[in-house]
Amino acid sequence: MITIKNLIGLGALFLAFCSLSVHAEKWRPVEAENAVLITLPHGKVVIELTPDFAPKHVAQFKQLIKQGYYQGTNFYRVIDGFVAQAGPSEDKKGKQFSAPVLAMESEWQFDKSWRFTQVQSPDLFASVTGFKGGFALGLDDKTNTAWLTHCPGVIAMARGNEADSADGHFYITIGQAPRYLDRIMTIFGRVIYGMEHIQAIRRTAVIEGQQAVDPAQFTELSNIQLMSDVPPAKRINLEIEDTESESFADKLNERRLRKHAFFYKKPPPVLDVCQVPVATRIANTKPAQQPK
Repeated sequence: MITIKNLIGLGALFLAFCSLSVHAEKWRPVEAENAVLITLPHGKVVIELTPDFAPKHVAQFKQLIKQGYYQGTNFYRVIDGFVAQAGPSEDKKGKQFSAPVLAMESEWQFDKSWRFTQVQSPDLFASVTGFKGGFALGLDDKTNTAWLTHCPGVIAMARGNEADSADGHFYITIGQAPRYLDRIMTIFGRVIYGMEHIQAIRRTAVIEGQQAVDPAQFTELSNIQLMSDVPPAKRINLEIEDTESESFADKLNERRLRKHAFFYKKPPPVLDVCQVPVATRIANTKPAQQPK
């Protein structure tokens, strides 16, 4: 990890990676209270929430889940190469949907001791990019401002034209990273398991001349629960690659330099933060054997 004081260009990037003080452990467990289990007709999906970056959005999303407002709803706005959007039912057992309007939590200030793992400087949309806690970041080293980036698989809250107008409708990015949405939408989590099932959600937007998709054919959000509310035997317990680990820093450097013989023509030594996969694995829930 490096501090913001090191952000002085691409040349410093390589020096920084040579002197990182990082964790040796590669994996970290996903906390059940910050994981969401979504059941679609064709498979299960797990989302990790990020209360550190968007606490009010995470709290409201959790509350709406517990109140059952997403149960049995559809992904009603699904655009190929862009997003899959769903929202709370307007009528839950005769009760009209109502939730507080949320103020934006799209960026935050940090001091110069704030630490993260750097990826690129400069980036097309930010002076610096990096990772913290498994989430891709953009940063402005002049204003000490940071934000989460619209990489594929992130979940963010939809809104109207007014900045502070989100309530409970959300979208998941399913195409190329729409980074032009960075800093003007609130990202509050990301898909860490079952992204293939998100990609398989029925598209609702069609090309000109095609017959419109019948809403009855929209993909249903069959069930959604906080993982902490799922019976332990039915939970999907996951571990995430620690993006502050030494092995992750090494992976970044390898992806940047492309030393493999396959690359007989070397690409420029740059790295898009949205092209860096953060690995997931099923946690080993069996107790370790004691030595005999």
